[in-house]
Amino acid sequence: MTDATRVSGATRAPTETRAAETGAARPNPATREAPETQSERRPVPPHGPLHGLRRAAVRIDAATPAERDRAVDALRAFAILGVVLGHWLVTALVADGNSLHAASPLRDMPWLAPISWVFQTLAVFFLVGGHVATRGHASARARGTSYGRWLSARLSRLFRPVAAVLTLWTVTAALLLLTGAEFVTVHTLVKLALSPLWFLLVFAVLTAATPLLSRLHPLWPLVVVLHVDLLRFGFGAPSWLGWINLAAGWLVPYTLGAAWTRGELDRRRAGWILLAGGTAATAALVAWAGYPASMVGVPGAAVSNLNPPTLAAVTFGLAQCGLALLLRERLRRVMRRPVPWAAVALVNLSAMTIFLWHQTALMATTATGLLVGRLPGLHTIPDGLGWVAARLVWLPVFALVLTGCWAAFRSWERGGGRRSRVVRAHHPRGRTRAAGAGHV
Repeated sequence: MTDATRVSGATRAPTETRAAETGAARPNPATREAPETQSERRPVPPHGPLHGLRRAAVRIDAATPAERDRAVDALRAFAILGVVLGHWLVTALVADGNSLHAASPLRDMPWLAPISWVFQTLAVFFLVGGHVATRGHASARARGTSYGRWLSARLSRLFRPVAAVLTLWTVTAALLLLTGAEFVTVHTLVKLALSPLWFLLVFAVLTAATPLLSRLHPLWPLVVVLHVDLLRFGFGAPSWLGWINLAAGWLVPYTLGAAWTRGELDRRRAGWILLAGGTAATAALVAWAGYPASMVGVPGAAVSNLNPPTLAAVTFGLAQCGLALLLRERLRRVMRRPVPWAAVALVNLSAMTIFLWHQTALMATTATGLLVGRLPGLHTIPDGLGWVAARLVWLPVFALVLTGCWAAFRSWERGGGRRSRVVRAHHPRGRTRAAGAGHV
């Protein structure tokens, strides 16, 4: 089965009607040709690899229900890829003798902080997650689907790929320790490899609480974050109190997603208010309240905006959510084209695999490079523009290794390749029926 055919099965949301999930009802062919739903058809050469890719993209586009909001998928894909590129740009593993330790170019080059403004996109992911979860839960209730069944379907897709990551790194860590690797090196590698799991745990908890959060106003968790930071930084409260913000901080964009579902953010004015207000508040907190300019953690820094989330990280997320809402219409227009939509659908189909394995791809490249020696941008101290230039050269290598990880472990996210092939073989037009494929 080709990837193109598999992706076509990923374009059905868990929030669609039962008829849409089972393939009993399909868009009217006449509707497909309507200008507002029909993707642009551009003439292409009759032969060659580009023609084949174009035809695959057209098939994916044709298999997508006309009522699907493609902007949601585009925002999710951009959020995932933003996190991946951000980690690859600001995470360094410095070789010091026989050990590796983590470092960041943001420590020695703080003027690079705007990189974190572009690639720290978790707030957008939680915005989309809240929107999809509340919409999906409402749809499931309308169909008579129980809460337990709905939650199980969502969490199984979320956590299936985790088993592969945990298994591989448990074996790898044991082998490294048995072969004499320094504990500091093993700890650094395992910590980086498993660091994405905190995100999944928080996301899973919020997903499970969706029925309770669907009507919660975003101001309530925002007030909690504000008071926690006042206690920590203003009145000397214990630092562990900040971990309350791990839930409250990400509740803000998640409940914004629920407000999106309720139709409260449909007007462009809402997006502008979030963008302008979030930007102004973040700038004030950084300039006058002493919050770090970097929106990601920096090794050795006294305060991290992300671990746990601070008020500055949350207000910055509000600005990001506002921008995302303002871009919805433009993204919908772009996603009507088969090629961009096929790329977005492919990323969404393997979103968790990409997210969970991107740090492993970086570390695998770093470890393999040590066989040659200390390579610039890979094992050297990130303290100058030379390192930045060298790291940019390594990005395609990281992407290539991640592609290998994706090819090896993507079946874990899809629930098994053999089952997918069987379902496709018995489903009309070769479309899979896996509920929730492509949605996290």
